[in-house]
Amino acid sequence: MEISLFAAAPFSARAGGHAYARHLTDGLRAAGHTVRLVALPGAHPLPDAPARAAALAAWAALPAGNLPVIDGLILPAFAGHGDALAARPAVGLIHHPTALDPGHSDSDRAGLRNTELRLLPRLARVVVTSGATAARLAAEFGVDPARIAVVVPGTDDAVRSTGSDRSGAGDPGCAILSVGALTPRKGHDVLIRALARLFDLDWRLTVVGPARDAAHAGALRALVAALRVEDRVRFAGETDDPTLETLWREADLFALASWWEGYGTAVAEALKRGLPVAVTSGGSAAALVPPEAGVVCQPGDIDQLSKALRRVIFDVPLRREMADAACQAGRTLPAWPAQVAAFADELRKVAGRPESA
Repeated sequence: MEISLFAAAPFSARAGGHAYARHLTDGLRAAGHTVRLVALPGAHPLPDAPARAAALAAWAALPAGNLPVIDGLILPAFAGHGDALAARPAVGLIHHPTALDPGHSDSDRAGLRNTELRLLPRLARVVVTSGATAARLAAEFGVDPARIAVVVPGTDDAVRSTGSDRSGAGDPGCAILSVGALTPRKGHDVLIRALARLFDLDWRLTVVGPARDAAHAGALRALVAALRVEDRVRFAGETDDPTLETLWREADLFALASWWEGYGTAVAEALKRGLPVAVTSGGSAAALVPPEAGVVCQPGDIDQLSKALRRVIFDVPLRREMADAACQAGRTLPAWPAQVAAFADELRKVAGRPESA
C-alpha cells in the first residue's frame, strides 16, 4: 500500500500520539508499504490560517493511489471540507476527540465538537486507540460503529525499573515520575496540589513533557512556587532518550492525573517497567491497571488522590508488591509488531486489498 500520514508539526517521536504514528510509520515501512509523512505546520487542534492553508495544500498534492490517514489532532484543519475527505476516501487515527480537552474554552470546545461531528462521519474508517474512545465516537459524534476499529498502541520491551534506592541501604524517599505534555488535560496541577499536602513525607516529582501550552506551563511553575515545593518538583521538559531512560530506571512510582486519556501510553510503559502507578479514571488509562498494581482516583479529586498517594509513598513494602504486580501486568501488553499488523489490516479494508496483500 501507499499511505500518506497527516500529523501536526513538529513531529516528535517521544510524544504520545506522535509515538504511535512513528511506530506505525516505521512498522509499515518495514513490512514493505510506502509511507509518506505529511507534517502540517500551524496551530492545532484550533487551526489558524496557516494550518488550514497547509492542510488543503497537502490534500490537493496527494499522489494518486495514496491512502490518506489523518491524525485526529489536525482533523479540525479540514473544517468545511468534509466532501473532499469523503471523496478520497480517508482514514482517521483518533486518540480522543479534541472537543474533550478541558484546556479549551467552552466556546472552543463547542466549535471543535461541531467540526468533529461534521468530519468524523465522513471518514471511510476511524481507527481509535481504546474501546472508551470508540464508544464515545459512536454515541456522541455520529460515527457508524461498523466504521470504527480499535487498535491499541503497542508497548516496547523495557528494562525493569530499579528505583531510587539502588544501593539497597535503606529508604531514600519516593522518586515519582510523570510523563505527559504540559497541557491542562494531563492534570499536572492536580497531581502537584495532591502531593503538596504530603509535606511530612519524603517525595520528589519529575515531570517529563514538552510545554505545548506556554500559558499553562507558566501557571504550573507559578503553582509550584506558591505551594513552596520548588525543591521537590522538577520540570524536565522533553528529554532525550538516554535521560528519559535514566528517569524511568530510577523511579519508584509513576503518577498521572489526566482528565482524559485515549489509551495511556505512558501508563502502559510504566507497567512494562514494573512501576506501581497512580492514575485517574478519565478515559482508558485506568483499565490498564490491575487493582494490585496501583491506585485509581476520580479525575480532579485532589483529596482522594492525595490520600492514595500518601499510602503508596509511605508504605514501601506495599509499593514493592505493587511493582511486582505491575511487572506481571506489563508482560500481557501487546507488542508493536502485532499492533502495526492490525492497523495495516484496517487500512486494507479501505484500500480494497486482501489481508495477504
